[in-house]
Amino acid sequence: MGTEVKEIEIESMEKPQEKTEEVKRLPPWTKQVTVRGVIASIVIGSMYSVIAMKLNLTAGLTPHLNVSAALLGFVFIRTWTKLLQKTGFATTSFTRQENTMIQTCSVACYSIAVGGGFGSYLLGLSRKTYEQAGIDTVGNSPTSIKNPAIGWMTGFLFVVCFVGLFVLIPLRKVMIIDLRLTYPSGTATAVLINGLHSQGDKLAKKQVRGFMKYFSMSLFWGFFQWFYSGKDDCGFSQFPSFGLQAWKQTFYFSFSMTYVGAGMICSHIVNLSLLLGAVLSWGLMWPLIGNLKGHWFPENLPDSSMKSLNGYKVFISVSLILGDGLYNFIKVVVFSITSIYGRLKHQHQRQNLKIVGDEQSKALDDLKQDEVFIRENIPLWIGVTGYIIFSILSATVIPTMFPQLKWYFVLVAYIMAPSLAFCNAYGAGLTDINMAYNYGKVALFMLAALSGKENGVVAALAGCGIIKSMASVSCNLMQDFKTSYFTMASPRAMFLSQAIGTAIGCIIAPLSFFLFYNAFDVGNPEGEYKAPFALIYRNMAILGVEGVAALPQHCLQLCYGFFAFAVMVNMVKDLSSPKIGRWMPLPMCMAFPFLVGAYFAIDMCLGTLIVFVWHKIDNKKAELMLPAVASGLICGEGLWILPASILALAKITPPICMKFLAS
Repeated sequence: MGTEVKEIEIESMEKPQEKTEEVKRLPPWTKQVTVRGVIASIVIGSMYSVIAMKLNLTAGLTPHLNVSAALLGFVFIRTWTKLLQKTGFATTSFTRQENTMIQTCSVACYSIAVGGGFGSYLLGLSRKTYEQAGIDTVGNSPTSIKNPAIGWMTGFLFVVCFVGLFVLIPLRKVMIIDLRLTYPSGTATAVLINGLHSQGDKLAKKQVRGFMKYFSMSLFWGFFQWFYSGKDDCGFSQFPSFGLQAWKQTFYFSFSMTYVGAGMICSHIVNLSLLLGAVLSWGLMWPLIGNLKGHWFPENLPDSSMKSLNGYKVFISVSLILGDGLYNFIKVVVFSITSIYGRLKHQHQRQNLKIVGDEQSKALDDLKQDEVFIRENIPLWIGVTGYIIFSILSATVIPTMFPQLKWYFVLVAYIMAPSLAFCNAYGAGLTDINMAYNYGKVALFMLAALSGKENGVVAALAGCGIIKSMASVSCNLMQDFKTSYFTMASPRAMFLSQAIGTAIGCIIAPLSFFLFYNAFDVGNPEGEYKAPFALIYRNMAILGVEGVAALPQHCLQLCYGFFAFAVMVNMVKDLSSPKIGRWMPLPMCMAFPFLVGAYFAIDMCLGTLIVFVWHKIDNKKAELMLPAVASGLICGEGLWILPASILALAKITPPICMKFLAS
């Protein structure tokens, strides 16, 4: 990330005159949001919504696809213009500002599928999740059920997501220009977009060909392996790569190009942390705890019971998530406060010393970027009015959807929301960590404790969605503002693109969810679509209502141990030398395989191995082609999900079941 920022600085110092000329010929913001751009955004956002929904409902882990969306937008429009030119139609030039608009709109669209709660707090309200949590579990009230439906889910998303668009508009200049927050992901996306539009046609064509090649291969592979998956536990996705005994403990390569591509995008430490979590849980702990059946828990209970092995899986993973989340939450808040104090103190010293000519010391490109960013101002009244209207609308509509969540809790949440959104966006600007889920978890536990046994679970899960969605959307908008700052796209165009993408996402995401919900057995702990975080979030709410009474025997001691482990690993990572710290695993990532299994971690580690070897063989080519190859692998198999779902809805099953049995 640091090298990419340095490249921007070096490039801008070498070409100041070019920068000046570029500012003069920038298209107005109304020309940056184009019809073809919106169409491309809908196509890319819809495809990524389906892919993100699959990842959400299977592994529960979705990588950042911002860079991939920017590349795909470039490929889409370049292909579009080439086809039109060949048929004799005139086309307008494709600018980096339009590319930024497509990236912003498509990411806003698929972000609703990622963070809308379809695999966590919203699905946690369903009857199936209620039954999995144990109908006899204390605190798991039979009235705390709200089954998924397109109507209320779409309405809920509209009212909670649009609040986040308006909450930080008044602080846009402060965070991007005055505080100079880095927003590494936003900066990396801008580096890619600027590179795509300045590297020349030869390299661009190479990336496009690479994307199309691996997209086609991945699409064909998804189609081919479908024929062999006639029943459960059939097909290449259940291939016992390391033997049948390892397969029973979920250690096998599932031949998923989506996971391999995701592994190529995620960092090495993320993938290795997943593998470590898989080995620790499925390779060591679950077999050992399973052998204690009859001692730690009754023999007559199925493994899926929350008072049996499944209870240990859920609550130990919850303890890792909470330990990691709480540590990072406190760290980011403290870091943000000290950083703000340091900046204010430095500013006060500069004023006392009467240092002038500050503007002259700035790099020329910074001045031009500042000029574009400030010139395209978003009126303050839009932010204030929009926030007030949607806050009142939410406080009215949400208690109607969820009578257990009182209107005054919603109102208090939105009174606190601006400060929470600022803390989250400021922390993300410094560390690139979006803490929206952790803010949501804090709200979850508070509301569970305040709302009582009958109302606690529903109030907690719905309230978690309010805070999480608001904090996440506002943070994403700031990331996009940082991207627009470097590509010199209009903030007005970015805001409009984000609003369009959010509106599309609020419609597409529920449709994507019900595509899976109706076609497959979502929420089945033994199936492919386990939706592990639905059960985790519901049990966190039960824990908030009842406390440790909800835990099975000896589980509390194990939870204490893993909570302490998560905190300790983070402390070692932050306090030790970089040589040691970079090898510390990520507890949050370790928690994912605890419920899901080891197979997706193995697939993603193959992706990280490909990246490592490619960089060793040809580093320059790897830097150029990796985003295109990874995007092609993800999108190809992701596109096959649509016809596969339609075939499942039509009750058309694959003709062959390829299964392996012991001799």
